[in-house]
Amino acid sequence: MSNVKLESSWLDRLRYEFDKDYFVKLKAFLKHEKQQGKTIFPPGNQMFAAMDACAFEDVKVVIIGQDPYHGVGQANGLCFSVNKGVQPPPSLVNIFKELETDLSILPPPHGDLSEWAKQGVLLLNATLSVEAHRAGSHQNKGWEHFTDHIIQVLNEERSDLVFMLWGGYAKRKGGKIDQGKHMVLTSGHPSPLSANKGYWFGNRHFSKCNAFLKTRGLSPINWRLG
Repeated sequence: MSNVKLESSWLDRLRYEFDKDYFVKLKAFLKHEKQQGKTIFPPGNQMFAAMDACAFEDVKVVIIGQDPYHGVGQANGLCFSVNKGVQPPPSLVNIFKELETDLSILPPPHGDLSEWAKQGVLLLNATLSVEAHRAGSHQNKGWEHFTDHIIQVLNEERSDLVFMLWGGYAKRKGGKIDQGKHMVLTSGHPSPLSANKGYWFGNRHFSKCNAFLKTRGLSPINWRLG
């Protein structure tokens, strides 16, 4: 599928996925949805933003989300992230609260996580598109196979990565990660439903991640957003 625009280090590892039956069907589904006049988020040129912002060899940390945000102007291709000027959704607010508790970093004035991505944090949703105002609408259409392959190649070809698996869905998604090669951090999801039951706050994933990176001789992530 030569018309796919993707950062070169990822394209080298994913190019054959685009010709597989599941991806051909996925592409046809997306085309049909657009022909029906449905609004799809994020915009097409941002569906692979997580990989475009963080080359394969630069990845240090992988955070796995589920769906893109489905509200107007929210999704930007990085899981849990929204563009500057967009109100941070509740899950992101809770991420910032935990960051403050863990590392005394005050919540930023925006919800754009691209500065994390530039430092090697792969902000990967399991499903890379969604219909406006319909959460989960593009699940089980093929994206999960594609993102499983992304996790697989990271697991196999890299070492000393930190995987942050928040909530049951992410934990299942990362179930095959080799914990002898990588650090796997798990907790409840930062959504209010989970966080308010005590499954999110206090996980201290951000400091644990940086401590692990330092033991491997790697520079820690600066979680503070400008």
